[in-house]
Amino acid sequence: MRPAYRHTKVVFTIGPATADEAVLEQLLHVGVDVCRLNMAHANHAWTRDTITKVRRVCDRVGRQIAVMMDVKGPEIRTGDLDEELQLEKGESFDFYVDDTARDPAVRGVSVNYPGFTNDVQAGDMVLVDSGLIRMRVTDVNPHRVRCEVRIPGPMGNRRHINLPGIKVNLPCLTKKDRDDIRVGIECGVDLFALSFVREPDDLDIMRRFISEHGSEAHIIAKIEDQSAINNLDQIILASDGLMVARGDLGIEIPYETLPLIQHRAVKTCLSMGKPVIVATHMLESMIHSPMPTRAEITDVATAVIEQADCVMLSGETTVGKYPVECVDVLNRIIGAMEGAQGDLYNKSITLKTPKALMLRSAVTLAAEIPNSAIIAFTRSGYITQMLSALRPRKNPVYGFTDMPHVFKGMLMLWGVEPFLTEFHEDPEQTIRGAIQQLRSGGWVTAGQRIVVITNALVGDRVIDIIQLRSVD
Repeated sequence: MRPAYRHTKVVFTIGPATADEAVLEQLLHVGVDVCRLNMAHANHAWTRDTITKVRRVCDRVGRQIAVMMDVKGPEIRTGDLDEELQLEKGESFDFYVDDTARDPAVRGVSVNYPGFTNDVQAGDMVLVDSGLIRMRVTDVNPHRVRCEVRIPGPMGNRRHINLPGIKVNLPCLTKKDRDDIRVGIECGVDLFALSFVREPDDLDIMRRFISEHGSEAHIIAKIEDQSAINNLDQIILASDGLMVARGDLGIEIPYETLPLIQHRAVKTCLSMGKPVIVATHMLESMIHSPMPTRAEITDVATAVIEQADCVMLSGETTVGKYPVECVDVLNRIIGAMEGAQGDLYNKSITLKTPKALMLRSAVTLAAEIPNSAIIAFTRSGYITQMLSALRPRKNPVYGFTDMPHVFKGMLMLWGVEPFLTEFHEDPEQTIRGAIQQLRSGGWVTAGQRIVVITNALVGDRVIDIIQLRSVD
């Protein structure tokens, strides 16, 4: 089975609303490409069981998707309270790193980060629970941070704290993260999304860790604060892809600048040839409603027009009432937007090698031939990643590989439909087999023109080749 061809890919987050195998089957039929596991709300038994279930359903349906583990990353949270506190505007409130130093005259709560008192100073803003509670720091000592409540609200247990514009000296991987990643590697996770990436060194630490444990999984950098924006170009270069995580990012920066940051991130990824995911609140109202708002439709359309590789669903498919309908809505919006775009390719990308220039020639050739497609053979994934980055808007790219981790990585690439196949010693046999596989699967039709990108061994040299063929 296969859904209708579309260039923009769909990431969904699995949760109670989508854990049933019958629902997973429906999601595969409507065309999801990547399944995200949010480790902020997951234990190891659930993780193992869920990955096994997803792969079992994929095998049964006959369509493979990638599994992405979203690593929780470093974060500051409040501790437990005996009862919820209703804060009042103007009151003083303490955040303690040392519970023994509590002031009985001032209400407060502990925090899980011992360095909290070192990172903030008087005048800084402290946001709690996604910014629903806002405070300004008035005084700091080694034991606690005292704030004045500016926007009050209910203070419950383990609420997330944001410190806009402040560089926090937390490690990029916590003990929980390392334990979660080990389980992900054990289960053969295809992609790891690293939360709160602040600098390229964070990705280097992550890459060394998974490499030491025998994983070749791709690493996606989530940008969620001002430090990441300051180091955006270097982070993109060090990663295998980027996620514009608009939830925390929209709290950490002035919210009116969020569209500009999204646009810059997508544009920079396109220029560097790296895939990019736009995430958070895409169809938030559909958690409870069968129809999206007009603003959400426009938001999704903007991501498609900007040519992000993937759009992502979070609460919509974890706890929402209409998870399958959400994917159908994305399909409809993507289809309308992609159908309205021209037949040009991405001219902003920087092409630094002769091979990259050759691939641009292949895209240009395909664009000049009506109803043509591109077939590429790769073992590293470089060719299909570059073809995707060139964004051939009217030409599907069929990527063939014999490497399982390369196949799964291609599932998130804009415009690329991947196939895991066997490569023969005779290149002609490999090409003919690929075309026959596409023909029997209904991807191409008789008489259709195909631009084939492959290489051949001539003596002791490997030569890159572009061919033009017709489907028999």
